[in-house]
Amino acid sequence: MTPWTAIVIIVAIIFISRARRHRHEYSGPAPDAAYTAELEREVADLRKRLEVLERIATDGNETRRLASEIESLRDR
Repeated sequence: MTPWTAIVIIVAIIFISRARRHRHEYSGPAPDAAYTAELEREVADLRKRLEVLERIATDGNETRRLASEIESLRDR
């Protein structure tokens, strides 16, 4: 083995070890189950609100229905 081959191998080993360490350092902590559940509840709530807004936007100009939808949202 020539000295240049040895240098290339050493540099490759150093590069690979640093890349692995970097990947483990910045992968972040494991997701918290409680936090994930909270986010899922929030997404479900936002989907319900979006459904109401889509219904309001696509149902035409029924003022009574619009007023009742707004009142039902205020009651929450």
